[in-house]
Amino acid sequence: MNRLLRVVLLILPLPALGLPQAEPVPGGIAILPLAAGSSDRAPQVSFNGVRVLVVREGGQWQAVVGLPLDTPAGEYSVRVQQGSKAQTLPFQVRDKAYATQHLTLKDKRKVEPTAEDLVRIQHETAEIKAALAHWSEAASVETTFTLPVDGRSSSSFGLRRYFNGQPRKPHSGLDIAATQGTPVAAPAAGTVISTGDYFFNGNTVFIDHGQGLVTMYCHLLRIDVQPGQQLGHGEALGTVGMSGRATGPHLHWGVSLNQAMVDPALFLAPTTPHPSAPAADIE
Repeated sequence: MNRLLRVVLLILPLPALGLPQAEPVPGGIAILPLAAGSSDRAPQVSFNGVRVLVVREGGQWQAVVGLPLDTPAGEYSVRVQQGSKAQTLPFQVRDKAYATQHLTLKDKRKVEPTAEDLVRIQHETAEIKAALAHWSEAASVETTFTLPVDGRSSSSFGLRRYFNGQPRKPHSGLDIAATQGTPVAAPAAGTVISTGDYFFNGNTVFIDHGQGLVTMYCHLLRIDVQPGQQLGHGEALGTVGMSGRATGPHLHWGVSLNQAMVDPALFLAPTTPHPSAPAADIE
């Protein structure tokens, strides 16, 4: 269980792109070093049967594992495959208690959808899951982000949410309130997977950053990109709006890592100015 797979690059290592902050909690990230060794290829790592991001940093391979919000505290392991050899690497997940948020929506359909709405939602849910499960091979992946929009935090990640007194799924992203029409920029280089107008999320853009790292941008007023379009770090993708289920103009920014929604704040550099304290007034 405690043996680490040993790997090494045959070619010169790529420039360091940084790592997200390690926080092995539900909705967080576990970073597992894979010690240097004799292989010329990166290992394939999987968690719960899903491929995991593996990057070269600090002179060795690192597995960057996204942990779903419903992950109980305890011991887990990843499967590390190098050629014909497979090993397991254990790690611990700590518990974390998230705050509760109560929101009131005037549009009751956004809380209790009609039968027709539910048909639409079911179709859209499949589309969204497919986008967030997107995988593309990439030799290097930028994992240190900048904020996609200037504004204040209106709802933090992981909040246990109640809409009009009814419990709903925990908040799976970071909400940043800003004036309608404020530009939204890609926090790192990537390729647009898809775009759409969804019942809950409104106008939405999905960006592929490589190896199962996908970001999403919801409630946009305007979408300015097309599927397949490559975006540079800081390039505009749309503008802040309040489409879908929203009580005011803001950006819902989500990050999916190996198909797990994780806290976007963990991808921000420690020197990045964070949005001000949450006001708990916007979905």
